[in-house]
Amino acid sequence: MITTHEEGAPAQPDPQGAAAGLPYGPERAALEIAVRHLDEAERERQPAAMCDALAGIARCYRSMSAYAHAMDFMRQALRWSYALGGVDQRVELLCELAELSCAAAEDASGGEDGERQARSARDLARDMAFEAARVSTHASDAHWEIKVLLRASDVLDRCGDHDDAITLQTRAMELMVRHPEVSDAMIDSDNNARDGRLM
Repeated sequence: MITTHEEGAPAQPDPQGAAAGLPYGPERAALEIAVRHLDEAERERQPAAMCDALAGIARCYRSMSAYAHAMDFMRQALRWSYALGGVDQRVELLCELAELSCAAAEDASGGEDGERQARSARDLARDMAFEAARVSTHASDAHWEIKVLLRASDVLDRCGDHDDAITLQTRAMELMVRHPEVSDAMIDSDNNARDGRLM
């Protein structure tokens, strides 16, 4: 199996090799399934399948706190999403990459190298959050746009950009005022989720 960063350039690391190096357990099983999906997607070369498979591998690496590898595969998934034309999957991946980069920045070790890695990850997180918020304006679903704005706002707040985070929260609140049925649905959804956790 060959995955690519850019046309013809091999991706690192090889997820098959990574799966083989893990002890048997849920993380190894999840990564092996994700690798199989990527193998199938590469045979088909369908953008939606490639996008889903690469994002799946990224999520597996994130669950192992292998943030650099997760970010690499999520970037590849994002590139494939542009071939799909629609914005839904692209915005979801932008949000995921923003959150992933934010987690990588928070997890970076100390020292000069760690601080440089953290700064680079925060910059990427900010860029992806702003892009997700920008693209979300093309949504026809106000509920979805509000969720994207709140996710992007949370990332910016975690990155220390409190003023920008408040700006996005304000946009989300304005949408909630204009679409009270969406606000009610979100409250009901949150209450149901909370009730489920308490049971």
